[in-house]
Amino acid sequence: MSDGKLDFQQFEAAAPAVVAALRSLSRVIAESGLETTLTELLKVRASQLNGCAFCLGMHLDIARRAGVSQQALDLIATWREAPVFTPRERAALEWTEALTLMARQPVPDEIYRRACAQFPAQELAFLTSAIALINAWNRIAGGLRFEPG
Repeated sequence: MSDGKLDFQQFEAAAPAVVAALRSLSRVIAESGLETTLTELLKVRASQLNGCAFCLGMHLDIARRAGVSQQALDLIATWREAPVFTPRERAALEWTEALTLMARQPVPDEIYRRACAQFPAQELAFLTSAIALINAWNRIAGGLRFEPG
């Protein structure tokens, strides 16, 4: 730990079972059938909202490799106004924002209904889990001040 910051390797050495559990959940979500491009979009958006530079940098790189367009990545903070997102992506981004910010206000019923309209129950369960997972990582990496790159 230098400058009062714990890096990822130090965190993993200190709590290997935590990292293993989070990676296991990540694998389950990856194998769920949800599109990688979709899950990477929500990871980018949640990381923006949470101010987690470490996770944002990582997931921007992964999103590009997964085939998310640069235009979508450039416009994700303004997804409501940007015509590049599909209805499914819009519902996922809206659900991501609602869950990520739910301490500020309860999740509105209409947002839940829009998510349900785009995602059958099983997909919604995995989507919600993916959002919970990136929020957990954001709190770990952001709280412990992991440096990007």
